[in-house]
Amino acid sequence: MAQAKKPKVRGNWAETLPEAFLDHIEGRRLEEVETIIPDLVGMSRGKAMPAYKFQPDETFYLPISLFYQTVSGEYVDMDIENQWLEKDVVLVPDMSTATAVPWADDATVQIICDMQTRDGAPLAIAPRNVLRKVLALYAEKGWKPIVAPELEFYLTKPNTDPKDPIEPPLGRTGRKGASRQVYSMAAVDEYGSVIDTIYDYAEAQGLQIDTVIQEGGAGQIEINLLHSDPLKLADQVFYFKRTIREAALANGVFATFMAKPIRDEPGSAMHLHQSIVDVETGKNIFSDADGNPTDTFHHFIGGSQKYTMQTVPLLAPYVNSYRRLTPEGQSAPSNLEWARDNRTTGLRIPHSTAESLRVENRVIGMDCNPYLAIAASLACGYLGMINKIQPRPAVTVEVWETADGLPGSLREALDLFDNATEIRAILGEEFCQLYSDIKWAENEEYQREISPWERQHLLLNA
Repeated sequence: MAQAKKPKVRGNWAETLPEAFLDHIEGRRLEEVETIIPDLVGMSRGKAMPAYKFQPDETFYLPISLFYQTVSGEYVDMDIENQWLEKDVVLVPDMSTATAVPWADDATVQIICDMQTRDGAPLAIAPRNVLRKVLALYAEKGWKPIVAPELEFYLTKPNTDPKDPIEPPLGRTGRKGASRQVYSMAAVDEYGSVIDTIYDYAEAQGLQIDTVIQEGGAGQIEINLLHSDPLKLADQVFYFKRTIREAALANGVFATFMAKPIRDEPGSAMHLHQSIVDVETGKNIFSDADGNPTDTFHHFIGGSQKYTMQTVPLLAPYVNSYRRLTPEGQSAPSNLEWARDNRTTGLRIPHSTAESLRVENRVIGMDCNPYLAIAASLACGYLGMINKIQPRPAVTVEVWETADGLPGSLREALDLFDNATEIRAILGEEFCQLYSDIKWAENEEYQREISPWERQHLLLNA
């Protein structure tokens, strides 16, 4: 048996890395460290370095201006004093997040970093800190939220020309995937090589998967994660999105988390299951001792109905997001009604035992930043519980169009977000203003584009 090489690092920190990572490198020497952070989009940014250059207690820096860019990379002028001094902010490695980069050629570890100002204060605009701010409010009340996200995404043929429509990939049969094959095991097997690679990459990173299913679209897959702490789950979604993309590329296809990538196929959501535990007793506060729903449960729903309308830009962050949230549905609600076991409502109460009673937010798109979407959803429920907001009566029928449906565009959603006083106080005014400025700029970028539909139907007919 080959002798394990000693890590080519300073100190012994590499010896304390998670077991999944040590199993993955199988005696190879650690060569590289990636110190990364999630940006406003939810993509990874950071620095890679040789392992011998890294020490967990050293200081790393990134320019704060990486938060001043739209999703297209355009910089946005905002009302920020000395915005373009390119000041550095501090990266603090969170070693509990260390995990393998299994698609790398050399043995590599990736570590999510917290972000601070030069004075040591949490950087208010960093998505991870926005979520922490909300969780701190719960902790003050002796509450601990528990969440479980569902990740929907499409596998597609490589789309090398953005002007071309997105198409399902060829599966093992050599045929394009057919839609409406929801829960089909044959459809899952059609892309078995990609899913096997996702499993392998997840195992190397110590990431746990609950279930994998075929969703309703052609080439659309859903991966469900186990319920746990919101920050831990947001980190997992952040890692999983990178993992799934890399697994797809390793098999010659793309993976996309666009909310609505294909015109006549269903959109992709990040449904979020939410419950609240009393820290002292460990009991779900949504159910009483007799197993009946509590007032707190109803107040969480009431807050979700009242305030989610104001947080939609965090749940549906792009112009494309609103192509999914339509009254026609295709499994995506355009409302904030609630009901038990009713998938046409924006707030669904799944069939469960009293101990696992929870609220499923079905509005969130898979194109979200998971830290911000989870923070927003929990903030809405928190305000409902604090303000004791009663929900509207539960519906008992299918819900399609309602008088107070969700915003139909990013512009409408931003108008509501800009006036959301209570929500902005919870998430932080500095963050909310920055986020709004970036989203308004993205909306204006999009409005300058001329689409193929316009050229097709207006060029010679208008």
